[in-house]
Amino acid sequence: MKNILNKQQHKINLIVVLEHRFRKTPDGTLWTLTMFPYSFWKRYLEVFDGVRIVARVWEVKSVPPNWQRVDGKKVTFVPIPHYIGPQQYLLRMGEVKQAVRNAFTPGDAVIMRVPSHVASHLRPLLKQYHYPYGVEVVADPYDVFAPGSVKHPLRAFFRWLFPRQLRRLCAEACAAAYVTENALQSRYPAGVNTFSTFYSDVELPDSAFVPLPPIPEKDKDVFRLISVGTMDQLYKAPDVLIDAVAECVRAGLNLELVFVGDGKYRRELEAKAADLGLSERINFLGWLPAGDAVRAELDRADVFILPSHQEGLPRAMIEAMARGLPCIGSTVGGIPELLHPEDMVTPGDVEELASKIAEVVTNPQRIAQMSARNLQKAKDYRGELLHQRRIKFYRHVRVKTEEWFNNQAQTYARKTTGIINPDLIWEQ
Repeated sequence: MKNILNKQQHKINLIVVLEHRFRKTPDGTLWTLTMFPYSFWKRYLEVFDGVRIVARVWEVKSVPPNWQRVDGKKVTFVPIPHYIGPQQYLLRMGEVKQAVRNAFTPGDAVIMRVPSHVASHLRPLLKQYHYPYGVEVVADPYDVFAPGSVKHPLRAFFRWLFPRQLRRLCAEACAAAYVTENALQSRYPAGVNTFSTFYSDVELPDSAFVPLPPIPEKDKDVFRLISVGTMDQLYKAPDVLIDAVAECVRAGLNLELVFVGDGKYRRELEAKAADLGLSERINFLGWLPAGDAVRAELDRADVFILPSHQEGLPRAMIEAMARGLPCIGSTVGGIPELLHPEDMVTPGDVEELASKIAEVVTNPQRIAQMSARNLQKAKDYRGELLHQRRIKFYRHVRVKTEEWFNNQAQTYARKTTGIINPDLIWEQ
């Protein structure tokens, strides 16, 4: 333990462990398209002296010009071996475990964005030191591995294992922040002595909001639907949405659907649309840069739809609500905290979703009510309101880390010199 007791530890750096995959170019810089740009990590720098990101890094020759820089002043990376999916993870689990453990330096604050396979490798080491850590709970693994959400032979086993791991992480954390107000807390409760709060990761500057809800057009000919989300898995149920649109078209509705997002299931979904005769009606745009590009597509749409099998609190839906869009979502995760009950459907139910779409797009008064209600609700997620809760969470993690460090310094001093004041140990 002696090697950590040095004067530099008056500064508290933070390591953040998460599942996201970043790209690294030959010049050593790190990049992302949609999530976790440098501006995201600057939030932590309001409380911590530096940030080290522990995550998968994929080395590439170049990235498109619309990608965003991740690393920067006081924000660095500790890359772990790259993998995609459970099979590759199992093959590289030993390397991943060692890399995660090597990233940890006693004296640094720790926040884990969970659920996370990566974070599970750090827990035993933290427990060994009785070390404080914070968790930011952003999704529900029980719903992630629900039927229809993931195609994997071990889906049922993962659905048992990962919620169990997450409950343990939340119970043992010194601080827990959830993206939902109640939903995730009820399934993954914080410990009795754990500081607990909630806030979303969504970034909503003033420019993200429309001043007034849009006025629906009467006698509209074509209704444009939009959905935003990854296609690496079927979490967001894009296949269910395609089937529902097909039912609506067969019933005589004139619909178009735009998907913003990409992933390994995109070709399969494009083939599905073609088989249903919807190729001219469904447009797969791929990923768009966060911010203005996405908002422009939202402004062209009439209804936002997210019939997910699992969610934490969907940022894309909050962004759509800030544009005054009517939204249809499923009754999972934090969506019931955003939408009125009459605007939600059972996950995986194609007929119910098709009926809900028809119910909304054929009723201009209903659209106007949903637009106004959603715009008002989105204002609860303005940056200044979320900022206060984030800072309290960060500060609690920092204070508990400092307390742990000072206790260790005092213990070391007693054992070696009989000195109790930890400040005097720096000269030993």
